[in-house]
Amino acid sequence: MDGLQLPPDCADAVDRMGEEYLASIYGIAAKRHPDNVAVLAELGHVYTRLGRYQEGLAVDLRLVAFAPEDPTVRYNLACSQSLLGQVDEALETLRCALELGYDDVEFLRSDEDLARLRSDPRFEELLRLHE
Repeated sequence: MDGLQLPPDCADAVDRMGEEYLASIYGIAAKRHPDNVAVLAELGHVYTRLGRYQEGLAVDLRLVAFAPEDPTVRYNLACSQSLLGQVDEALETLRCALELGYDDVEFLRSDEDLARLRSDPRFEELLRLHE
């Protein structure tokens, strides 16, 4: 017998509740341990999945303060900026991530978080410089 299958709208609601629960748990952990980079990174990812982009940006800015030379932290910040329509800031942050060593240029071309950047000619130019 197959497992219980929920209607899509119910399954989406259950998934959202799970993500909200994770956000609350990670939020509590981040308050108790404000310098725990792993907790902050997970909190930022959950906020993004929930569409809580402004909160995700705040977390990413905290992470950059803890790890300014980490290319993935910079990349995640660029994603948050892009999702919020901060194109100039996102392109500059992405440039920094690439200069720090982020090297998955093909993924950058398909990451939906960066969709707003793709229509800007600076985006392709930046990627060409780092291929």
